[in-house]
Amino acid sequence: MSDTMISTPEKKEPHVNILKTRDDRKPVYFTQSEDDKYQIDSAEKPSWAENTFSVNDLRQRIEPWLTALFQSEHLSLLAGSGLTHAIHYLAANKAAAGMNRAEFVIEGAKIKEAANKSAEAVVRKNPNIEDDLRVANELLRALAILQDERSSSLSTEIETIMKSFADSILQSEVGIADADEKVRENAFNTLINFLMSFASRTGTRDRLNVFTTNYDRLIEAGCELAGIHLLDRFVGNLNPIFRTSRLDLDMHYNPPGIRGEPRYLEGVARFTKLHGSIDWAQVGGEIRRLGLPFGTSDVKPYLAMPGFSGVNADSLMIYPNAAKDSETAQYPYVELFRDFAAALCRPNSTLVTYGYSFGDEHINRIIRDMLTIPSTHLVVISYGDTMGRIMENYERVGRPSQISLLIGPALADISILTENFLPKSSIDRTTSRMSDLLKMRFGTKESERDTEKGDAQ
Repeated sequence: MSDTMISTPEKKEPHVNILKTRDDRKPVYFTQSEDDKYQIDSAEKPSWAENTFSVNDLRQRIEPWLTALFQSEHLSLLAGSGLTHAIHYLAANKAAAGMNRAEFVIEGAKIKEAANKSAEAVVRKNPNIEDDLRVANELLRALAILQDERSSSLSTEIETIMKSFADSILQSEVGIADADEKVRENAFNTLINFLMSFASRTGTRDRLNVFTTNYDRLIEAGCELAGIHLLDRFVGNLNPIFRTSRLDLDMHYNPPGIRGEPRYLEGVARFTKLHGSIDWAQVGGEIRRLGLPFGTSDVKPYLAMPGFSGVNADSLMIYPNAAKDSETAQYPYVELFRDFAAALCRPNSTLVTYGYSFGDEHINRIIRDMLTIPSTHLVVISYGDTMGRIMENYERVGRPSQISLLIGPALADISILTENFLPKSSIDRTTSRMSDLLKMRFGTKESERDTEKGDAQ
């Protein structure tokens, strides 16, 4: 959950929205007027829009394009903190907890100064608690080597801050879980529709890969309600353990009357939490997942289980944890980022980011590597770009034909997005079959005209 906090402003306030899809050579900037119409702000007017246009015009432009991209041979979703904030706002009418800076007593000024330089080095304009904790952990190891008596006090400080950080993550879950029943149901239905739009993959396509930088379990809760089975590196039911050797296991079924031709079971996705999770803990030399219910306000009682002796908030595997040596500092994050790179950097791959503000250079580097493959595509969906990092990376990559942009509340508000722009949240073979028949019988132009009529309806 490494992005900066996103708050949802009043809807009547004018917003800048940025769209780039299909054959757009440059991003199209537009604002929303009082009569729910949109007005072009770009110097160069696109060929598909007049000076003013409606959400239906946007839908005809965006939905068919995303539908085609979502059926790429390889599809991945990267969810940032914007997803948690969006659902939290629907449920609790306010943004979730942010990433406020940590305040240290021991060498606090120097830790903050070093954290600022660290954030600047990775082109993150606003340092956050992750930068502070990372530097504090480095200082702790240095003090331990020097046998400085302050190491014990700093270790206690880190544990206290980690506990407070973990509690703030849990409070985001509590804000959703404790919301009014009807409001909470609407929020989760929106989340389910969002996830199902990605998970609705035909059996001839590779599994959807879901990646997130968030520490909370919102995606897991949404997938559970949607009936989506998640495949990750954890093995076991009662006390799941993280395995380095990821077996390429999957779920198949045998169609009735057909032997020896297993097919993919629908509703299955691969899941990776790049920065760890609030319910992961380091127990001895192993990473285990706690039985932590969604909406729990305190993790401490669940760390008192048999076999978890000596485990505390400092042992939670949320990046950067206070690992005591370089090997545990890199584990399990190296394995997780290896999965991320392997899923993205292959031909005919599409990556969709939602609520990710491009504040993690180690993630951005892999995305840039992916785009060096000509058949790959990146779709950026974000409520805003307040730090300017999205457009900076867009310009830095220099591959506009491989990047689509949906930035701004008119495009990325999760309710508007799921209702108007994302593909149907089901595997609709009838529509695709009808399209094929129209092409064969009436030719391409006729089928395109019928498709546009269907979209307009």
